[in-house]
Amino acid sequence: MVFFTESWRPDSFYDRVKENSTIGLHTLCLLDIKVREQSMENMIRNRLIYEPPRYMTVNEAVEQLLEIEDKRQEKAYTEDTLAVGVSRVGSDDQVIKAGTLRQLLTVDFGKPLHSLVIVGHRLHLLEAEVLRENAVDLEGLNLVLRRDYGIDK
Repeated sequence: MVFFTESWRPDSFYDRVKENSTIGLHTLCLLDIKVREQSMENMIRNRLIYEPPRYMTVNEAVEQLLEIEDKRQEKAYTEDTLAVGVSRVGSDDQVIKAGTLRQLLTVDFGKPLHSLVIVGHRLHLLEAEVLRENAVDLEGLNLVLRRDYGIDK
């Protein structure tokens, strides 16, 4: 997923998420990074001055996902869709948090790099256990697992 700008809010990713959701698959969202980017003014003036690096957070990605769903209204996902936010996977200070998109909006994932997995409906019992181990809110997660996935404790 790419960073939105004031005049550019692409939603091409939405069709892939919807397609995966329709057949019950998870969707891995790799989040935008801006490194060695020039401002429009510096490009026009041919100055090799670069903007500071920016890394999309899980929180920003969720905000953008919900904005596009609100615009398209095709129910590829909702605020109550389960997702997993991760950061710095494989490092000593990695963060893995599972919850609804709404819940992930408020989680501090810390330093970059971040990624997001939108959970599909073809969820294995072992995957549900891993979600529980990393739940933002275990009680809320169990409710969603029971209601939307037919998975009990």
